[in-house]
Amino acid sequence: MKFNILALIFAVLFTTFYAQANETQRIVAIGDSLTAGYGLPAGEDFVTQLEIALQEKGYKVEIENAGVSGDTTAGGLQRLDWAIGDGADYVILELGANDALRGIEPLETRRNLSRIIEVLQQKNIPILLAGMRAPPNMGSEYARDFDKIFPDLASQYKTSYYPFFLEGVAADPALNQDDYIHPNAEGVKVIIGKMLPYVTAFIEQKS
Repeated sequence: MKFNILALIFAVLFTTFYAQANETQRIVAIGDSLTAGYGLPAGEDFVTQLEIALQEKGYKVEIENAGVSGDTTAGGLQRLDWAIGDGADYVILELGANDALRGIEPLETRRNLSRIIEVLQQKNIPILLAGMRAPPNMGSEYARDFDKIFPDLASQYKTSYYPFFLEGVAADPALNQDDYIHPNAEGVKVIIGKMLPYVTAFIEQKS
């Protein structure tokens, strides 16, 4: 009798574990035009390419593109509930570039990102925060205050962190569209190649 009970418990636990292991994980990528895929052909955007790269590595994931071109951190905060919808297993948070381009006070950007992170953490959603840097024309003082927002918040809230979303792509004409702001398809490939190890570590750590 005792053996039968143990066998039943083991069977239930195994079935639950197997179901969870085979369940598709929902990742929501919240961002601006860099996430949305501004100016890129269908299927060449960051979200689609990251989903393909993860699936090729055996991860059962679907990534929802919650990128809105022109969005600021204030806009991201306002639409956060809509972006998350019915919930998410993970969030990749890429916002702030438009704040810097518009010269928005770094303190305001910090407050908005802090609030976004706090809301997501209240929902127990793990976050990978993607860092951004201010453009050189904003001046050294602005850049100093802006650039440190992202590592500071990652440390404060203990989120996963990718230091610079455009690493290896920013300021390279061959990897950007004619506006020199948005990556082209080749630029997206570089972003995926550099960011993928951080994303897989993020998923493994939080799974």
